[in-house]
Amino acid sequence: MAGAAAGIGAVVLGRELWKRARTVSRFDGQVVVITGGSRGLGFALAQEFAARGAKLAICGRDQEVLREAESRLHGMRTEVMAVACNIAEQAQAMQFIRDVSARFGRIDVLVNNAGTIAVGPIESQTLADFESAMGTMFWGAVYTTLAVLPQMMERRSGRIVNITSIGGKVPIPHLAPYCSAKFAAVGFSQALRAELAKNHVKVTTVVPGLMRTGSHANAIFKGDHRKEYSWFSLAATLPVIAMDAHKAARRIVNAAARGTSEIVIGPQATLLALAHGVAPGTVVDVLGMANRLIPGTGSRDPQRFTGKESETAVSRSFLTALGRSAGRELNQHPERGPVGGEANVSSPPPRPRIVGGRAGEVLSD
Repeated sequence: MAGAAAGIGAVVLGRELWKRARTVSRFDGQVVVITGGSRGLGFALAQEFAARGAKLAICGRDQEVLREAESRLHGMRTEVMAVACNIAEQAQAMQFIRDVSARFGRIDVLVNNAGTIAVGPIESQTLADFESAMGTMFWGAVYTTLAVLPQMMERRSGRIVNITSIGGKVPIPHLAPYCSAKFAAVGFSQALRAELAKNHVKVTTVVPGLMRTGSHANAIFKGDHRKEYSWFSLAATLPVIAMDAHKAARRIVNAAARGTSEIVIGPQATLLALAHGVAPGTVVDVLGMANRLIPGTGSRDPQRFTGKESETAVSRSFLTALGRSAGRELNQHPERGPVGGEANVSSPPPRPRIVGGRAGEVLSD
């Protein structure tokens, strides 16, 4: 009898936990800031927060992309503030947070999402590639976080969500600058979690694997860039490997609502993170062997090309159709000029301009 009762209790508890996991948490009236929120995963997150009643502030470097994102989010009947801003620049990042706070009176959730990526063997990477990666994905998150912390600590409430990567847990070949910045972002995020618990500010570290966002068409490729783009476009597109961005966004927003410490997204990323945690040296050695098989290994050409400039028969084939569809849906504009993932890494960023007049109107330079 005791065993039967325990079994029934376990089933009831399991059902309750399942129901809670499926419950949609609302953010009615809360102010959510998303860096790199005009395209890709950032835009999917903005849509998910908007669907749950949040007021939004997004930033990015491309004003045309921001305008379209703002228009599409307004179509969801949410209040949006869209600002052209380069968060790798301290003054711009901190001014962005001040302007959002002045507009809405507070910031409830900060999502540090903006990112860049330069794919290529270490021989082709330059100091500028490392500086660019660290500037956006580490320092950008530090700048916005330090700017928003005083108000959250004073209120003793708030959420900070840091979008890192499996590349911040496990070193991925041909992504040395990206991994360096993401490893730093993971450490920063975890340190924040430990320190801010006493202030009731919840910090969530998000560790996604590959996702179908269409961003590969706008990423930067170096070395034998056509070979690099071929393998990367497949990895970022195929359903067995890459996760749907909207599904990932739902999981991230749910984790933010719960105040989850860390969430790893995608089965491959989960297994890789677990293996690295148990036997880091072995995993790194295995990746070293795998690196010898990656097309383009050993090329020293430091020139930068976008995915659009690196197209091959493989990247244009039916195998990458899902990725192209995701790019159109998530505001990637792959047919436009070089914009390097969530942030433009190929052209000088515009001066930050704050909205004026109606909600979310971006002023042109």
